[in-house]
Amino acid sequence: MQNTVLEKHSNQSNLMEIRTSEKVYLNLPPAALVEHSLSRKEGSLTSTGALMADTGKFTGRSPKDRFIVLDEKTKKSVWWGDINIPFDSVKFDLLEEKMKNFLSQKDLFVRDAYAGADENHRLNLRVFNTLAWHNLFCHNMFLRPEKEELGNFKPDFTIICAPEFEANPETDGTASTNFAILNLTKRMILIGGTAYAGEMKKGIFSVLNFILPHEKEILSMHCSANIGKKGDTAIFFGLSGTGKTTLSTDPNRNLIGDDEHGWTDSSVFNFEGGCYAKVVDLTREKEPEIWDAIKFGTIVENTRFKPGSREVDYSNIQVTQNTRTAYPIHYIPNSKTPSIGDIPKNIFFLTADAFGVIPPISRLNKSQAMYHFISGYTAKVAGTEMGVTEPKLTFSACFGAAFLPLPPTEYATLFGEKMEKHEVNVWLINTGWTGGPYGTGSRMKLSYTRAMITAALGGNLNDVAYKKHPVFGFDVPQECENVPSVVLNPRSTWEDKNAYDLQAEKLAEAFVSNFKQFEDFATVDILKGSPIIK
Repeated sequence: MQNTVLEKHSNQSNLMEIRTSEKVYLNLPPAALVEHSLSRKEGSLTSTGALMADTGKFTGRSPKDRFIVLDEKTKKSVWWGDINIPFDSVKFDLLEEKMKNFLSQKDLFVRDAYAGADENHRLNLRVFNTLAWHNLFCHNMFLRPEKEELGNFKPDFTIICAPEFEANPETDGTASTNFAILNLTKRMILIGGTAYAGEMKKGIFSVLNFILPHEKEILSMHCSANIGKKGDTAIFFGLSGTGKTTLSTDPNRNLIGDDEHGWTDSSVFNFEGGCYAKVVDLTREKEPEIWDAIKFGTIVENTRFKPGSREVDYSNIQVTQNTRTAYPIHYIPNSKTPSIGDIPKNIFFLTADAFGVIPPISRLNKSQAMYHFISGYTAKVAGTEMGVTEPKLTFSACFGAAFLPLPPTEYATLFGEKMEKHEVNVWLINTGWTGGPYGTGSRMKLSYTRAMITAALGGNLNDVAYKKHPVFGFDVPQECENVPSVVLNPRSTWEDKNAYDLQAEKLAEAFVSNFKQFEDFATVDILKGSPIIK
């Protein structure tokens, strides 16, 4: 006897149909999914009750194997290139049919969920998984409908994820046997050949990064967000190693979300229902909220046990440095429910500048904010990534280039319009080096950074004196409670002032060089935010 799973998309007259002669499990609770995962030998239980699972060959996303279908909807709107690689629509249809035939002989775990805590802008999802732990991942990471909502649930977007299914590059049009393909017209994502669960999460993020700005004038953002007791929302942008998770986690403020958000004319809302945090070298002392969230219902990926125990050894990177955990956001005690805040009052761009040039805190005008939003700068240092032995400049447009289907200037323009309309303060925070570059200077004290962010949030920097940075043009505050004044001006912390000037000029040139790829799309207003090169 065949089981049939049907779904009708809101923009399609046809029914998408998956038939299987095996079992179909619909919207199982976490306990049942954990049981299936254990019985199918997909994972093991840890000492805290979390499920440990491996992602196999791929321990991270595979950017060169991620595609967007090229058709009438996308050909003139998508930012085509190395990030958004076009895929033939006919090849997509054929691959979809091959996957459905493959699934007809598999047990299926099906989940209805949604993305977007603001019910006016949510995206209903239906996910088909061949792995039980993947379905648990989707339960944790996406938002969970109430029981009464499931009766009339109509999906807007479908994910089919079958790690066991491998493509034939010669006939299917893929680059290799693994793939993640977004079809924005058919409103589907096909994922095969990889068990890295993050492909599902980031696939939907990419979808929202197209739909919300392009169709609704809502800014989608790769950021964390929290809210104070007075309802003041703050947003934190930052690449890996900048302190985004640490600085947005504040016992005096409630967490809206840690990774993906939308900014409407009246709110900031989380896209997700969970957190997908890195756990390499995790300790309770460093990250108590994440540590305590790793319990029954949580997933830990690619970790290993301490010998002779079920205790996770978070220092063990024999599988990958990209070890992670996925848990529902309500596992964080001070998370906000629902995950929605008011219009932001303060936005922080975090950078770990290993060259010791960027001030520890600066206030940006609209042009500078758009320019640095597009630039998405930080620097990686030894120990943060395999093969990095000296400071390495890193630019990632809008602090999330890998997930942007549209040209970065479109997000930046929308960012600037919202910043101006709502009179939002934008701050650039350097959590990196002072007194010299990496190897000579020292890392900015976390206590100083927290003091500066606290002062900005409390409005205590509104009436202090400011001085313009000679190269980047930022407004640099000349005093801040609990921070020595000399620290606020990076040139003053260098013993060799001429060496600082040369380093600042060199960094400015790197910014200008990186920005050349965006100049054809950038407005005059954005270009005004460029550093000044003598």
